[in-house]
Amino acid sequence: MEITFTQPAIKWFKNEMDLEEGDYLRFFVRYGGHSSIQPGFSLGISMQDEPYEPLAKREIDGIIFFIEKKDQWYFKNNRLHVKYSRKRDEIEFITD
Repeated sequence: MEITFTQPAIKWFKNEMDLEEGDYLRFFVRYGGHSSIQPGFSLGISMQDEPYEPLAKREIDGIIFFIEKKDQWYFKNNRLHVKYSRKRDEIEFITD
């Protein structure tokens, strides 16, 4: 499992969520919403303390982005690519 980001996505997270060096951001599975990976579920994001059992972890500019092992079923061993859509002014999640 791997998490990748575009530079505009990193900038969006820093601006919209006031992230700075030393912060942690978790991607987690939530019930409801739209997803091309698992029907009836979608990805959520939350700021929290250090990961408990990280499945994937990426540090960028001192910010730790991660996914917990308990959410592995959702990704089906795919990579998560996080990008920013200028057209929609929002973050997009793509898996492959």
